[in-house]
Amino acid sequence: MNFDLSEDQVALRDGIRALCRGRFTSERVRKGFDPALHDELAGTGVFSLRADGFGWADAAVTFEELGRAVVPGPLVWSHLAHGVADGVVTGLARPEPGAPAFVEHLEAAAVIAVLDEDGVALVRSDALQDASALEWPLDPLTPVHRIDVMPGGERVGDAEVAAAWRRGGGVLTAAFQTGMAQACTEAATEYSLARRQFDRPIGSFQAVKHILADMAVRAEVARAAVHAAAVTMDDPGVADLERTLAGARLLASEAALKNAKGSLQVHGGMGFTWESDVHLYLKRAWVLNAAFGNTNEHADALAARLSAPE
Repeated sequence: MNFDLSEDQVALRDGIRALCRGRFTSERVRKGFDPALHDELAGTGVFSLRADGFGWADAAVTFEELGRAVVPGPLVWSHLAHGVADGVVTGLARPEPGAPAFVEHLEAAAVIAVLDEDGVALVRSDALQDASALEWPLDPLTPVHRIDVMPGGERVGDAEVAAAWRRGGGVLTAAFQTGMAQACTEAATEYSLARRQFDRPIGSFQAVKHILADMAVRAEVARAAVHAAAVTMDDPGVADLERTLAGARLLASEAALKNAKGSLQVHGGMGFTWESDVHLYLKRAWVLNAAFGNTNEHADALAARLSAPE
């Protein structure tokens, strides 16, 4: 199967990449998410892509580039909620009764989208009374608030809509993770050519070559899986949609996390410092592994589809 991008997709990719390089530098990203960042992305059409006539495959190309720059914010939720809610939208799956909810980017969001078995509900953030910020969130660019009781909210979609949001959120998250995996590979390769030991670039050492080769393969396999899932979202008749999505999430999650760890290893002691961007990718990879279903859930889903009788 040919997963080469079309001319229009190449232009879209290059445009978003140029935007990220110009507007979302490391210095800007490290300041975290703010409404101005959301407005810039909204102005380029990131959140309205599908409403503007683009498909899931085009959205996946876009979110790959956002992942390469590890742009902070509830970007996937804002994309899913376009046309349903205005402004910055964050979201989560409704917790079990009695369990607290943990909401990302609450202070920046006007609305929280809550997915449950019955559908999609919108909760206004100013209606929450008991939100408390976690002092040390796993990802410093992803602030988290704990809410002991999540209100019911305004129902805006049924169970079928919620399922569609889960699928769409899954493929966009996987695309973002794939972009992260590619960026980690490039950063590690660049550092391995610049850093010298024994009068040679460390990239010439066999052990480092193996790490970089594994990272490149993981990123490329994840990219193919994500593009296959996005194409299947646009045309569900071409493959088993649930199996394709579960496979993409598994491969993209593995690529983002293992490539971040590989990049850290190649960077050595430099990789452990706050000044290096490696830790931003590693921590975001940990956070995204639990978005729209964790890796265990996707593995179980894939196993069930593979073992099902024809």
